[in-house]
Amino acid sequence: MTFNLCIGICTPPVGSALFIGCSVGDVKIDKVIKPLLPFYAVLVLALMLVTFVPQVSLTLPQFFLGY
Repeated sequence: MTFNLCIGICTPPVGSALFIGCSVGDVKIDKVIKPLLPFYAVLVLALMLVTFVPQVSLTLPQFFLGY
């Protein structure tokens, strides 16, 4: 859920971090979104991996806590 919310903060139309970053950098959002599309695709793929393959997100707790 946290990973999904982090992706939502960076993507339009709600992406508050995207809008703040563009205003600080004095760049239009149109010029920022197009180069970021491959990164968004990787983020969505990683989200699908974490969501549908539980072993990915449970490896560290199993290793350290012995579950």
